[in-house]
Amino acid sequence: MSDTAALLTRLADDDAQQDQKRALRRLHEWAHAQAPAFRRAGTLRGLAALGTVGWAAGLGWAAQLALHGQRAAVTPVSVLPAAGLIAAGLALRAWLLAAGDRAADEAAAAVRHALRGRLLDAALPAWRQPAGAARPSGTDAAFVQALDEEMDRLTDWLTGYVPARRTMLIAGGIVLAAIASGSRVVALLLVLATPLLPANLKVIGMGTRAAVQAQLTAARTLSARLLDQLRGLPTLVGLGADERAALAVEQDDRELADRTQAVLRVAFLSTAWVELLVTGTLAVVATYCGLVLLDYLHLPGIPSSMSLGTALFVLVLTPAYFAPVRELARGYHARAEASAAAELVNGLLDVSATGRAIPRPAYAPRSVQLRAVEVTFPHRDRPALDDVTLTARPGQVLALTGASGAGKSTLLAVAAGLLAPESGSSTHEVGGVPQPADPRAVSWIGQPCYLLPGTVRENLLLARRDADDAALDAAFATLGFADLRAALPHGLDTVVGERGSGLSSGQIQQLVFVRALLRDTPVLCLDEPTAHLDPGAEERVMAAVRTLARDRTVLLATHSPELLKIADAVVAIDRGRIRTVTSDGTPSDGLISYGVTS
Repeated sequence: MSDTAALLTRLADDDAQQDQKRALRRLHEWAHAQAPAFRRAGTLRGLAALGTVGWAAGLGWAAQLALHGQRAAVTPVSVLPAAGLIAAGLALRAWLLAAGDRAADEAAAAVRHALRGRLLDAALPAWRQPAGAARPSGTDAAFVQALDEEMDRLTDWLTGYVPARRTMLIAGGIVLAAIASGSRVVALLLVLATPLLPANLKVIGMGTRAAVQAQLTAARTLSARLLDQLRGLPTLVGLGADERAALAVEQDDRELADRTQAVLRVAFLSTAWVELLVTGTLAVVATYCGLVLLDYLHLPGIPSSMSLGTALFVLVLTPAYFAPVRELARGYHARAEASAAAELVNGLLDVSATGRAIPRPAYAPRSVQLRAVEVTFPHRDRPALDDVTLTARPGQVLALTGASGAGKSTLLAVAAGLLAPESGSSTHEVGGVPQPADPRAVSWIGQPCYLLPGTVRENLLLARRDADDAALDAAFATLGFADLRAALPHGLDTVVGERGSGLSSGQIQQLVFVRALLRDTPVLCLDEPTAHLDPGAEERVMAAVRTLARDRTVLLATHSPELLKIADAVVAIDRGRIRTVTSDGTPSDGLISYGVTS
C-alpha cells in the first residue's frame, strides 16, 4: 500500500479519529491553565504588526522622498523623519515579539512543569500495582519517555500554535486596515484570497497529523525494542539470538526512516499550498500596482493613480498579511506531534487515575504494619512473601535476615509502599490512625548506593533543596562524619562521576546516610547497607543507623552479624515466611522479639 493510501486509510479510521479528538481536547485542557499568558503572548505578537506597518510606512515615505529628489535636492535632514520611522517600527516590532515569545515560553514551561509533576505523582502508584496484576508492556519506559521526549514535543505547539490564532486575527486586522488606508483595491484582493486559507489549513492538518502519528509510533516501537534488547543482551548472546535481535532492530530502524521521509514529504507538499496562494496573491497585487504606476490600468470603479510610496507600502505589507497564516500552517506539524504525545501522556494519566489516591505524608513518627501479606511474582510458582505479619515501631530497629532470595527486599518494598501485595495490607500508623503505606514518608538506602554525576552538594540537596552549608555541615556532624566532610578534596563542591566514581564505596555509603538524615522521613528502609564495606566503614555505618533510629522506624535487611547486634528485633525469613529469633540467635516460635508478631 502506498504512503498516500495508508494515510487516507488512517484518516478514515473512526477509532483513530476519536483518539485524535480526545488527545486534542486533553491538549487544550492542559493549555487552559495558562490561557491568560497564552492570550497575552498572542496579543503581543499580533500587535507587533504595528511595528511592521510603521517601518513599511517609513520605507514608502523614503521612496517618495527619493522620487521627489529628482526634481528638488534631498538633504539628510529631510529623510531623517522617514529613517526614524523605519527604526522606530523595527524596534517596536522586535520588542513586542520578544515580549510575546517570553510570555509564551514561560506559559509553556509552566504547563510542562505541571504535567511532569502529575506524571511523577502518577508513576509511583502505577508501579504499586499488585505483583501479579497485569500491567501494560513497557510501562516504565513509557513513563520515562513521557517525562522526557513527549514533554519536549509539546513545546513548539504551546509556544507557536496555541497563540497563533489570536496573533493571526490581531495582526491580520491591523495589516489589512493599514493596506485599506493605502489602497482599497489591494485590501479587497486580500479579502477575496482569505477564504481559501481555511481549506488549505484543513488539508495541512489532516495530512500532517496522520503522517506524524505513524512516524512517532515507529519511533516508540524502535525505542522500546532497543531498550528491551539492551536489557537482555547477555541472554541474547548466550542463546545465540543476538543476530536475529539486530535484524529486528534494523527493520524497525528502516521503518522509522520511511515514516520520517513520509512526514517530510507531506509537510513540504502541504505547506506548498499556502505558499502558492501567498505567492499568487502577491503577484496579482504587484501586477496591479505596476500597471497603476505606469498608468496602464483604466477600468471603471478602479483607481488609476497611486504614488510610489503607497505602492511600496502595500507591497511590503501584503506578505506581512499572510505571515501569521504561514506560522499557523507550520504550527500544524507541531500540533500533530503534540497530539501524538498527548495520546501517550493521557493514557498514562488515565491508567494512574484509577489507582488509589495517596494523601500527602505527615512527617510524624509512624509504625509500619504488615498483615497477612502475600506477594507472588509472575512466572514463579513459589510466593515471594507468604502470610507475613509483623509490626515495626518508632525508635526501634527491626532486622530482616535470611538467605539470598528469601524475600527480604520484597518485604522492604511492601513496607515502604513501593509494592502493593496481592492480599493482606501494608499500612503506616500515624497517631493511632492507619494510613496506606506511603513511599514519600520513607528513605531507602540500598546496596549499591547511587550518587548522580555532579557535586557532593548537588547530590545532598536532592533530599532537601533549601538546605544551606550550615545544615549540611550539621548533618555530617550529627552522624559523626565530620572527618568525611574534611576529607573531600574540594569540600561540598567535590565533583563525582557516574554512580559516585571518584569516591570510595564507604564514602558513598556515608554520603547516602547524610542525604537520608537531611530528608528527615519517619521511616528508614536499609537493604544490605554494609555490603562490600571494610570493617571500619561498617562500624561508621552502624553508628549512623543508631543515630537515625532514635526517632525513626528502621527496617534493616542484612547478612552482617555485626548489624544484627544493634537490632531491637530480628526476623528470619525463609522462602517467603517469617519466624522470630531471640537476641542470641536461637529460633523461637513465640513473640520473643519486641514489636514483631507472626
